[in-house]
Amino acid sequence: MPFQRYGVLSGTLHQHFRDTPDDEGAWFHVNLRVDAPDGRYRCAVDVDSHDSATGVQWKVFTVDAAALGPAAALAPGYHELARTPASGALDYIRHPALKGRPAWWATLPGWLRKLLAPLVGPALPWTSGSNLDAALALEPILAVGRPVLVFGEPFSAGLGMHNIHQNQGDPAGSQWWAENGIWQDGATLTRRPDGRYDVFLNKFSTQADQTGKTGHPL
Repeated sequence: MPFQRYGVLSGTLHQHFRDTPDDEGAWFHVNLRVDAPDGRYRCAVDVDSHDSATGVQWKVFTVDAAALGPAAALAPGYHELARTPASGALDYIRHPALKGRPAWWATLPGWLRKLLAPLVGPALPWTSGSNLDAALALEPILAVGRPVLVFGEPFSAGLGMHNIHQNQGDPAGSQWWAENGIWQDGATLTRRPDGRYDVFLNKFSTQADQTGKTGHPL
């Protein structure tokens, strides 16, 4: 089933640092310390495995605050989000601001999007590389003192966020198949001085780029 909890943390970036490989398990992270009214959160952004063949993919781009809907106007703190387009939730596949598509694109059924894709033009491409490449792509937008929005699943205990990556499209047979769902993707956004947001999206090479209404691969 999809995550029981999903939301966004609004706060101020205090610090960021990479995992020390000897101190962590298979999954490598860039960690953010984010200040919010109830304390300092640790946000673990997955940038792939340092000891497996699973690849990581990412995009870095900038969007207007208005393109993010209600999420950009939330007060500092953690906020639960409904798994719907109107709540401010993110979906890499369906959210127009995350695809480089016109706003009406997300309202079309999947078969029609596939048919029209050659006419509309390509979406923003994914970049593939190592966990180090992904970390190097993320870190330039992590300016200390910037307001941040971190989307994902809150820790079950303590202040923190994880599953800060695509949370749909995992293949049948994988340990994450049951957590597939739409409008529950994680992401890292930092607000620029001009009010726009720099966006870092990240997914694993095994995750599909097209999913059905349950978040499973098509």
